[in-house]
Amino acid sequence: MQKQLLVSDVGFVVRSFRPEIDAAIHRVLDGGWFILGPEVEAFEADFRGLTGSAHGISVASGTDALELALRAVGVLPRDLVITVSHTATATAAAIERAGAVPWFVDVDPDRYTMNADALEESFSAVQGRRVGAVVPVHLYGVPADMDPILRIASSYDAPVVEDAAQAHGAVYRGKTVGSIGSAAAFSFYPTKNLGALGDAGIVTTEDTEVAEAVTLFRQYGWRSRFVSETPGTNSRMDELQAAILRVLLPHLDELNEARRTVASLYGEALSGSTVNLPFGGVGHEGTTAVFHQYVVRVPASERDAVRQKMADDGIQTSIHYPTPVHLQPAFVDAPSGNLETTERISREILSLPIGMHVTDDDVERVSNSLLAALAGRPRGG
Repeated sequence: MQKQLLVSDVGFVVRSFRPEIDAAIHRVLDGGWFILGPEVEAFEADFRGLTGSAHGISVASGTDALELALRAVGVLPRDLVITVSHTATATAAAIERAGAVPWFVDVDPDRYTMNADALEESFSAVQGRRVGAVVPVHLYGVPADMDPILRIASSYDAPVVEDAAQAHGAVYRGKTVGSIGSAAAFSFYPTKNLGALGDAGIVTTEDTEVAEAVTLFRQYGWRSRFVSETPGTNSRMDELQAAILRVLLPHLDELNEARRTVASLYGEALSGSTVNLPFGGVGHEGTTAVFHQYVVRVPASERDAVRQKMADDGIQTSIHYPTPVHLQPAFVDAPSGNLETTERISREILSLPIGMHVTDDDVERVSNSLLAALAGRPRGG
């Protein structure tokens, strides 16, 4: 029986760079500084170089990054924050932790990211309530269509905060994700394209005032030790995670290119079938996706059977995300527009294995299993 092929394999990445990771950990242990020290400062500078942003403020998680970014751009308690329901729950949780109320809008059926027309409609429907910010999510490593989103948000004086938790290194029309809106939030959860070995996050921004606010918020509102100028929290990246991220950041292009290669091979193998393939790659209006997930769509009535057949073939699949946020118990009372596309695709999406651990032979194996499960003809069969 063939070894199970995982959707994501953090262990493979760790093994690939283990000597460098071990050296970084020992460097921190020998240095004796474990919170907000030289490793954190160096990583912040390195990550600014990736995004081209003027500021990068590390925090304890991607959820914290989004919450503190929202507070820093001026979101107030009871403000509406417009975002999508087809996302990780963390997006909405961060909005609520900032004291605001998420307003969910529908997604584009190709990108699976915020639909600009739905955003425009939502501004017309808020009925005088203040919109504190707009949060487009660069889902699955595919940049949202930012130009119309920025134009619409600007016309209503609403800052745009990018949820870039799944899009490290992605490019939208020549601009690196994380440098497009008023601020951006990244996660370094272990399964991300750039992942730590624990939780960590960062806020990027061009705005000095926003950067200063996040810096205050992440450590009790301190500008000087033990003196809180504003209500803050404890959201600090530790030195070990920063050191590990410093090891992996120079390899991000390699890690992303491996994902793009796998995505291209899937595209070739599944082209012409009934499988709906994901948006992304060079040539899509200057957009370069980084394929945090490789998400196809299959008929809703067949998805469970397809997953079982592929599992029987030793292939793990996943669903990102099976229940839209607006249908989850914690958020059923949140306001929203028409979410027809969101609800439809949630019943059809299927994540296939992707990453450095997936070989050319694995792509053929996955593609054959998927096509066979859909009663298609496997290549070479």
